Amino acid sequence: MSRSPLFAVAACVLLLSGCMGAVDGGTNVRPSDYATAISDPLRPTEEVARDALRKPLEMLAFAEIGAGDRVADIRPGAGYFTRLFARSVGETGKVYAFVPNRTMARENGPADALVAAYPNVVRVNGSLDAMTFDEPLDVVFMSQEYHDFHIPAFGVDVARMNAAVFAALKPGGIFVVIDHAGRAGTTNTEVGTLHRIEGAFLKAEVVRAGFVFDGESTAVANAADDRTINVFEPVIRGRTDQFVYRFRKPG
Repeated sequence: MSRSPLFAVAACVLLLSGCMGAVDGGTNVRPSDYATAISDPLRPTEEVARDALRKPLEMLAFAEIGAGDRVADIRPGAGYFTRLFARSVGETGKVYAFVPNRTMARENGPADALVAAYPNVVRVNGSLDAMTFDEPLDVVFMSQEYHDFHIPAFGVDVARMNAAVFAALKPGGIFVVIDHAGRAGTTNTEVGTLHRIEGAFLKAEVVRAGFVFDGESTAVANAADDRTINVFEPVIRGRTDQFVYRFRKPG
């Protein structure tokens, strides 16, 4: 569905009001579906235990996930967000679990388990910088992955990847990126060492693809993280300072 900036306002208002009722104005967001998604009995216990840190309610609202949406979850891993999306978009929606060709040998299995559990999930393989889908998308979602695609071993042309995301979206569709924050001025120089990327650098890259920056969430920010530690170190793992950006395709 085509979205407008008023969509985000409505979602935020509902989030603050306890996620009750339905959004007026013709949108397909039903926040009660978010509660249903979060309480999904198919969600593994270990994923539910991470909810306090990953803020699923806030992320679903910020990504404007609605009933009937077509959503691509880029490199879904074990499926933390894929499961939430599958329940939120409902029977009329679809979730594409996009697994890059480079990592499909180890990641197709978990994606296929998601397909088996949720009838509206489809696995897609392809090149990140040439990704395509069989229909226009409402949302492309990328959580803690963007920085990896700057690591030379991945062989990704990030500018082409962003252009492919832009082309895959409907006019008014959105691209949501969550990633581990790097210090100001570090650009993409610590993607392979600390697995962090500077937010301002990432924002500028995505905007160059034609997107309009449409807002950010501080739900998973952590001011106590000085952003000098590798994100996998036990002292900070799961509690890094993260930015959440929303970009919109004009139209």
